[in-house]
Amino acid sequence: MSGFSTYFCMAKPKQKQKMKIAVGLSGGVDSSVAALLLKEAGYDVFGLFMQNWHDTTGTLHGDCEWEEDRFVAELVARKIGIPFYFVDLSKIYKEKVVDYMFDEYAKGRTPNPDVMCNREIKFDAFLDCAMKMGADMVATGHYCRKETIIGANGVPTYRILAGSDPNKDQSYFLCQLSQEQLSKALFPIGHLLKPEVRKIAAAAELPSADKKDSQGICFVGKIDLPTFLQQKIQSHTGEVVEIFTSYYENCQTYRERESLHATIKGEKLNNEKIQELNNDELAILASPLEYDKEAIVWHKPSRRQRRAEKAGSLAPAPIFAKTIGEHQGVQFYTIGQRKGLNIGGHKESIFIIATEPESNTIYVGEGDRHPGLLRPALCIANDEIHWIRRDLEMKDGEIRKYKVRIRYRQPLQDAVLVKRENGLYIIFEQEQRGITPGQFAVWYDEDEMLGSGPISR
Repeated sequence: MSGFSTYFCMAKPKQKQKMKIAVGLSGGVDSSVAALLLKEAGYDVFGLFMQNWHDTTGTLHGDCEWEEDRFVAELVARKIGIPFYFVDLSKIYKEKVVDYMFDEYAKGRTPNPDVMCNREIKFDAFLDCAMKMGADMVATGHYCRKETIIGANGVPTYRILAGSDPNKDQSYFLCQLSQEQLSKALFPIGHLLKPEVRKIAAAAELPSADKKDSQGICFVGKIDLPTFLQQKIQSHTGEVVEIFTSYYENCQTYRERESLHATIKGEKLNNEKIQELNNDELAILASPLEYDKEAIVWHKPSRRQRRAEKAGSLAPAPIFAKTIGEHQGVQFYTIGQRKGLNIGGHKESIFIIATEPESNTIYVGEGDRHPGLLRPALCIANDEIHWIRRDLEMKDGEIRKYKVRIRYRQPLQDAVLVKRENGLYIIFEQEQRGITPGQFAVWYDEDEMLGSGPISR
């Protein structure tokens, strides 16, 4: 045994009953080191490469990148001394991940294909394939940790903990896994830092040691989103409307929302005051503002007003918004996006603050602190709330303080979760930028991920 096994904190199996583990070898350095550590710890390991995507329409890499990945993965398996197999899961990947993407974008929501890939492919279809090949467990190169606790009834509960590397923690992408899936999952590098993984790979002379990390959509890669989506979603020219900050001074819903948030907050969120909120008030806190394009030139002056303004007997009516450009379809854009509109003439960047599929209108605001970008709360529909720790599931009327993130790599935010009969509300201490329907909100207790759900509004 070499020194590499000291990096993996699992006990070595008894020689009479070696646990058989399938490693999802992707050709990257992370899964390669996961396989190496398991092999050196004495497990019966085999590598399984999955191909999930063939179509290169809209992708920004070479046509045969998956072939290169497979070639590297096979070289890694040969170097480590483990069997190597290949499985094509492209049909189910299209059904469970790609079609989900198209459906969500068509509804004006923003999906997270990597979350769905882990739930539906890596720890479902791939796991099933590995089990049929005799595997007891499946291992991946995710930067997260797993722990097992035994309850009073003797039944194990599996915990997902954040990866030890704060710059590479990937627990967010596993936020939809179930206890059944976790019972068969291993994450051998979750306790390591990325530089340590590179060092182990280089010392072992693995062919993937210097391979760059993959980017973009899981198994698809980096894409030109409009081109990719135009395979199924037609482009339609629509207006880009800029909302000026002066609008919010006259918006009753906005003022009411800000007042509610201030009432329950102070220096910290006040649970007692939150408990007193009724469902309508929670909905005001959690709902995005709606903009009426037909009334966009709110206070559009009548002829009489214009004559009075021209004569100087009446101050000009305020203009709260104006059309500043065109786009090719709301489905190709997402809230919080600042690139891709190609509209100039502003001191600061303009951000998408809302999309309206019905009228094919995009609303934008100038600056990353524009009021339209910020919201104090969100809601998750009852049928989409997912608890990894089912023993901690909240009941109607219950309130808890947790840490929450609404996108990968976002620092954890202080928040209060409020469970009501019509959904789960998450109220943040600090207003959040770019809350986007379709993306996943994930809540943590310390470094343990407890549950998640797609943002409904």
